[in-house]
Amino acid sequence: MEIYTVGGAVRDALLGLPVQDRDFVVVGATPQQMLQRGFTPVGKDFPVFLHPKTHEEYALARTERKTAPGYRGFLLHADSEVTLEQDLARRDLTINAIARAGDGSLIDPFGGQRDLAARVFRHVSAAFAEDPVRILRLARFAARFALPPHDFQVAPETNLLMRQMVAAGEVDALVPERIWQELARGLQEALPSRMFAVLRDCGALARLLPELDALWGARSRRHPETDAGLQAMLAIDVAARQNMALPGRFAVLLHDLDMVAVAAVCERLRVPHDCRDLALLTAREYAAVSAARQLDADAIVCLIERCDALRKPQRFAGLLQAVACSGQGGADQPQPEHLLAALAAVQAVDAGRVAADIAQAYPGQPQRIAPALHAARTAALAALLRAGASGP
Repeated sequence: MEIYTVGGAVRDALLGLPVQDRDFVVVGATPQQMLQRGFTPVGKDFPVFLHPKTHEEYALARTERKTAPGYRGFLLHADSEVTLEQDLARRDLTINAIARAGDGSLIDPFGGQRDLAARVFRHVSAAFAEDPVRILRLARFAARFALPPHDFQVAPETNLLMRQMVAAGEVDALVPERIWQELARGLQEALPSRMFAVLRDCGALARLLPELDALWGARSRRHPETDAGLQAMLAIDVAARQNMALPGRFAVLLHDLDMVAVAAVCERLRVPHDCRDLALLTAREYAAVSAARQLDADAIVCLIERCDALRKPQRFAGLLQAVACSGQGGADQPQPEHLLAALAAVQAVDAGRVAADIAQAYPGQPQRIAPALHAARTAALAALLRAGASGP
């Protein structure tokens, strides 16, 4: 039995990056031998075991053969006769097909170290084309390794292979949950725009997110002087630099789409509710938030109430940040502090007292409470705006 560290742990160590998780491959062992050593089986489709002390994953060396379209159609084979090189050969990229032995020596049969030095994403073999998820993974890696000193590029032959996969309909077989999983992870990388550049270059974006792909070459709805696709990419990278959470980044990505298109994307990809809700809210309220400085007290209170900001202030703050990122510092960029101060003034109104006063003054007429509460909030905000206008 021989144990090797493989995949991302080896790659990141060679790049001088922190190693988050370690994966191990076991050569020359059977499932029974792993059980005898105290390992716990967890794999359903192939033998993967948890170490009895560290709980790290150890997978038996395996091969795989394509049996059906999509990424689920594989026949996996794992036994003690499978060699390390056979296991590495089934991996996606050469930089992920390097193994480290227990003595620290590297096993690199496919030139992964060479491609690390050249900053190139290159597929290990033609078997790359058997799994369409690998297109999404490569695009996600591109977003992660996009900034100096890394700045990886896709090898021309790998881009050609991905184009052929898209043309063959492999991408169409991906299930929504897996698409969203990879897109979400890519959105949270250092330079998300690079992921979408890779997907566009091979034609996959038009299949996965046709609404977003259609923005390139179109005039931006929010910034008519710019290309909508380029604007979206600039904005999403601003969101990444500001370390926005995933819902905010997703809202920024789709900020130039109308609500119908945003809803279509969210439904097709089964986007989680927090990301969906903020993206729809941003599409609906972008113009109002952008023009907040020109709104009077009543219009701002209407905006706050419409956004349910009193119950969900964090989502409202996310909306303001998403619109600000999308504004790119232009003349229409809102000042989040302005609307956050307005929200604080509205929150300060004692809704219980207003309701009690109305109930006492107009017994049996609860329909008067909401208008009275709106009027009290508007009056409080108007006072704040007047104080600000007359200040130094």
